[in-house]
Amino acid sequence: MAADPSVVVFGEDNIGGTGCDGTLGHAWGPTRGLHNQFPDKVFDAPITEAAFVGAAVGAAATGLRPVADLLFVDFAGVCFDQILNQAAKLRYMVGGKAKVPLVLRAMWGTGMRRGAQHSQSLYSLFAHIPGLKVVAPSNPVDAKGLLAASIQDDDPVVFFEHKMLYFGSRGVVPEQRYTIPLGEAKVVREGGDVTIVAIGRMVNEALGAAERLAAEGVEAEVVDPRTLSPFDFDTVYASVEKTSRLVVVDESSPRCSIATDIAGNVAEHRFGSLSAAVRTVTGPHAPVPFSPVLEDAFPPNAGKIADAARATLPASLSKAS
Repeated sequence: MAADPSVVVFGEDNIGGTGCDGTLGHAWGPTRGLHNQFPDKVFDAPITEAAFVGAAVGAAATGLRPVADLLFVDFAGVCFDQILNQAAKLRYMVGGKAKVPLVLRAMWGTGMRRGAQHSQSLYSLFAHIPGLKVVAPSNPVDAKGLLAASIQDDDPVVFFEHKMLYFGSRGVVPEQRYTIPLGEAKVVREGGDVTIVAIGRMVNEALGAAERLAAEGVEAEVVDPRTLSPFDFDTVYASVEKTSRLVVVDESSPRCSIATDIAGNVAEHRFGSLSAAVRTVTGPHAPVPFSPVLEDAFPPNAGKIADAARATLPASLSKAS
């Protein structure tokens, strides 16, 4: 905001009680202190998502770069027309004469005991919509660079922040400004035996699975897509050409998901490179339960991912029965 006066931030609980002891800024602190620095550019909106997301679309179309915060992506249901039919379509419908540089931040995913209405993983829904870009970082360093790039982008971006990024992920984040280009995946662990593509929080589980496999003499390559739309299939294809095996890990439903989209594209475009059927490891096609025991069993984990990887290996490589 200091570098670009057109950036404004608003949404649910962004101020978070500025001036009060223990002020948070957002539910868990990402906008803490911003209102003090930029009192005219950071403000709270009423709890009416249809209104403030619609206002963000209008602000973006008329020269601002709004960063609107839904808190939980589950709330997108009450403002979906503004996203689906306005933000995503406007630039196309006017032949590029207007742009919609809007960032819609939203938390997602399991792990925080928030129940079925506050824990969904809806990125595949948004990735299906032409005109939207969809980002899902797996760690704090990438989150900063990807968010900066999203704010600078001239198209609407839905920026998915897994709730466990706030509590279960640590990293030394550079203080200087930097961006990470949208649409570029990252190989976070190199290996030659099997490719594991994992989304968001599942990257850490995939790395845990890779360590288990390494103890058995199997080297897994782990790919973090970072951006889900546009998707960097070239990085995935290059990895599959090297390993000839693919496991895709996605916390979301197995139906019409990013995982099945990746698996389908690899099967269609790199079938000759595969030496085994593509495996997907996902959550079940069910609402996220509130029960801690059931919720913990809901998403994929390192053990399930390692089992799926072993299932793609020949007997000479797989040492686990």
